[in-house]
Amino acid sequence: MAQYRKKQVIIEAVQWNGNTNQIEIENFVGKKLKLELESETAYVAGQAPPIFSILIETKEGVMKAFKDDWILKEPFPTGDRDFYPCKPEIFEKTYEKID
Repeated sequence: MAQYRKKQVIIEAVQWNGNTNQIEIENFVGKKLKLELESETAYVAGQAPPIFSILIETKEGVMKAFKDDWILKEPFPTGDRDFYPCKPEIFEKTYEKID
C-alpha cells in the first residue's frame, strides 16, 4: 500500500480566550459573531468572569468554539466555509508557528 504525507500548508489562526477577544476574532473573520453563555458559576460567585462560546458559521453549519479553541482560516477559501474552530490539542499536533 502506498503512503502519503500531507503537503505543507500555511494557515492563519486566532485563539479564543472564552471572554475578552471577541472583537479580535470578528476582525479576523470579517463579521459580527454571536456568543453563547457556557458558564457563569464562577462569575456569580465573584471569582472569575463568565465563560462564553463563540459561534462560527461553516459549510457544515454553525460550530461552537470554546475557551482556548483556535479559529482557523482555510488557505483556500471555499465560499461560506473560510473559518472553522480547532481544539488546542489538535492545533498543537498539526501546526507549528512560523516567523
